[in-house]
Amino acid sequence: MLADSGYLELPPLRLEYRMIGPRPDAAPTIVMLHEGLGSVGLWGSFPDELAAATGIGVFAYSRAGYGQSPPAKLPRTTSFLDEEAREVLPRVVDAIGFQRGFLLGHSDGASIATIYAGSVQDHRVRGLVLIAPHFFTEEMGLSEIRRARKSFESGGLRDRLSRWHADVDAAFRSWNEPWLDPGFATWDITDALGYIRVPMLIVQGEEDQYGTLKQIEAAERECTCPVEVAVLPGLRHVPYREAPELTLKTVAGFINRLLRDHHEGEAGKIPGLAAR
Repeated sequence: MLADSGYLELPPLRLEYRMIGPRPDAAPTIVMLHEGLGSVGLWGSFPDELAAATGIGVFAYSRAGYGQSPPAKLPRTTSFLDEEAREVLPRVVDAIGFQRGFLLGHSDGASIATIYAGSVQDHRVRGLVLIAPHFFTEEMGLSEIRRARKSFESGGLRDRLSRWHADVDAAFRSWNEPWLDPGFATWDITDALGYIRVPMLIVQGEEDQYGTLKQIEAAERECTCPVEVAVLPGLRHVPYREAPELTLKTVAGFINRLLRDHHEGEAGKIPGLAAR
């Protein structure tokens, strides 16, 4: 049985992880996919609060090169999101004994969740939570990424990120270089949206500096699955840090409704979880 925290050994990858609550082989589990410069640690207390609010398990891991996970081969290609969704994530969920539950992704993590749900036939996934997702590139987002590069090169952003990543340069390059590759300007995964067959919640800050509400419009236009949208006023790209209580209430409410719909929350089905 996996410990509460440690490393998933998926040669050649060694991925830092953390688990809260019931184990994935025993109860529904929320698999968390972090943002482009995120990690297990950068989720803060959100995984713990989500586990408490839903009564189910939460599994978070740091992709290769992020947090304490050793880096993957650099430079990353412009297909890095597809590679994470189609090659790495399937190995992760199998390794932890995932039986049923949800994918929750933020920013790049939301893109990975979208690609996975739209291209991998995995009936264990009962719903998606996409926070500040990217379905296609927008110039305002690329401009923000270029500003991040300047801040990193000047030392300010590098210093702030160094406490969260064992190899901060590898972490930054793994995110920044693919996004600013000229070939990434036409990146678009909206076709994956039409193949998703599970309910989806999209949470986005009204003032998100990396993407406009056109991202949401694309999902509403392309998806045949149920799509719920929460545009949070006054917030930018990281709602769970900017307005933690509101974000938690929104996300947990969606997941708890799906638990009821699938009868996963019935007393006796999940250790320690009462019927809602």
